[in-house]
Amino acid sequence: MDAAKCRNATKYQNAVEVMNMKTIDAIVEGGKATAGPPLGPALGPLGVNAGQVVAKINEATKDFAGMKVPVKVHVDPKAKTFTIEVGSPPTAEIIKKEAGIEKGAGNREAPAGNIPLENLDNIAKAKKNSLAKTAKETLKEILGTCISMGINVDGKKAKDVMKETDEGKHDSLLKG
Repeated sequence: MDAAKCRNATKYQNAVEVMNMKTIDAIVEGGKATAGPPLGPALGPLGVNAGQVVAKINEATKDFAGMKVPVKVHVDPKAKTFTIEVGSPPTAEIIKKEAGIEKGAGNREAPAGNIPLENLDNIAKAKKNSLAKTAKETLKEILGTCISMGINVDGKKAKDVMKETDEGKHDSLLKG
């Protein structure tokens, strides 16, 4: 077999291996995944040890204790092997943790909590899955989440802080 055919055969083999991989998407509480639903029933038919998968997920998500975290488990059913991919927690989960609340506001009149602007800047720097191109855009995404959750920022309505951000009043914070 010549070199070109050999390379194509290798590419085909790699493509088949990727196609045989099964991916399980789940949202788990950081450090507290269990072999129950949704993971256990999905992992059982694939022949991997659910206990080992759960232990690895809990180890990888322990820093997100108290938050819901997206997780992908890639399983090769033939080899009975797996890999874990941990995503970034949703912005709302991080905000709830930072503000010390369990859920957003039930109505627009009473704020659900308050969070310092500096904490939002830290969240913006930590967000891996933001579609924003700049730190200012990422901060505005987070402020938008605060608006929808009824969270005040530095004692002000998040909508007012958003206007201040548009006017450039918080640019010094974003450069730091």
